[in-house]
Amino acid sequence: MDDPEDRADAHRILIGSTKEFAHLPGSDLLARVDPFYAWQQSRREMSLWSYGKVSYSAPRAECSVRYDDGTAFAGVNLATQDYLGLSSHPAILDAARRAMYAHGVHSGGSGVLLGRTRFGTDLEAALCDYLHMEHAVLFPTGWGAGFGAIQGLVREDDHIVIDERAHACLQQGAHAATRRVHRVRHLDTAAFERTLTAIRAGDTRNAILVVTESLFSMDSDTPDIAALQALCDDYKATLLVDVAHDIGAVGVDGRGFVGKQGMLGRVDLLIGSFSKTFASNGGFVLTHSRAVKEYLMVFASTHIFSNALSPVQAAVVGAALDIVRSPAGAAMRHALAARATQLRAALSAAGLTCLGDRSPIVPVAFADEALARLTTRALPARGVVANLVEYPGVPRGTARLRLQLMAAHSPRQIRQAAEGIGAAYRGAIVERVAYPSIGGDTSC
Repeated sequence: MDDPEDRADAHRILIGSTKEFAHLPGSDLLARVDPFYAWQQSRREMSLWSYGKVSYSAPRAECSVRYDDGTAFAGVNLATQDYLGLSSHPAILDAARRAMYAHGVHSGGSGVLLGRTRFGTDLEAALCDYLHMEHAVLFPTGWGAGFGAIQGLVREDDHIVIDERAHACLQQGAHAATRRVHRVRHLDTAAFERTLTAIRAGDTRNAILVVTESLFSMDSDTPDIAALQALCDDYKATLLVDVAHDIGAVGVDGRGFVGKQGMLGRVDLLIGSFSKTFASNGGFVLTHSRAVKEYLMVFASTHIFSNALSPVQAAVVGAALDIVRSPAGAAMRHALAARATQLRAALSAAGLTCLGDRSPIVPVAFADEALARLTTRALPARGVVANLVEYPGVPRGTARLRLQLMAAHSPRQIRQAAEGIGAAYRGAIVERVAYPSIGGDTSC
């Protein structure tokens, strides 16, 4: 690795990030993206591009996959957001079939223009009952719910105080709504209070929206929701909590960390996604105000200018919610928590670092992007299907495998996956030594 050009190529492949290509120069809008594709191809040639995987089977505990270069493999599936494994549940498939034959497969319009169906209105009522809220707005995607809730309510002179690691839909919704966006250090309640104090010292006229998540999917950690709501009450601000990753999957009753913290019905706005636990695309906003519901239906662009949830999707989510609320759902959550405990213990014993607290998400951290990529490259041969997340999806130097569990995973599958990840990691450490001139922390 003495040749400077070889070192530069290795650096781009092992350490370089998509962020370098986000703002490309040039007057030719289409041709200027070529350097990104060339970099991507270099990673493919080294089997270091792990994105764009295609599933060739249902997203069960084990699945068959092809990379976008056609390479096929199969293994224990730790890459799917289907925490209770409901996407192939017989009751879900039956609900989809019955809705399809009763109402067809398409909503046929915006939620303002006859796109709503009886399945959707039934789902709105069930969600409100489950989470102790009064009014619901359904969106065709969870991303649209997050973006639309913020863009629909906040105006250019208002303020948004947002956790720095909040989801992209929340960050982008904030910047679409106002220039007054205040990013706060992750989970730092005191920093939220300092920011609110500073804003209200200079502006008592305009609104403030505080934005966080109940379970952060890259870190598997959670804020003090009660403290944030109390701050909002004190400073005449509004709290929005994204409950996408824990509702239905965490807690004895499935009401997530809002429930575990005793905050059911006490948070100003809840938003979420159906795509993690409820076997469908789609999202929601829950509020105590009928006026807020009606306003969002008209002013949230991702609602009024998108077709509504299809009758099949709404029926599927409704059937999934029935399971979530049942004794069978409680048993699934118990199994899911047990598998999370097992996987964390096995990976820690293998010398890997698991972030956050027990949840359906097990983030495995690496201090070095190169080591993370080399580990991920070895996983298919070890029978593990997993997703790598790297900068700028997470802060630089904190690349990770975001492992996602299902209630259907067996103890044997968890042991197999942990052994495969551990072996891949040990092999990557040996490989990483061959690139001493590449930046990053090579200590393990």
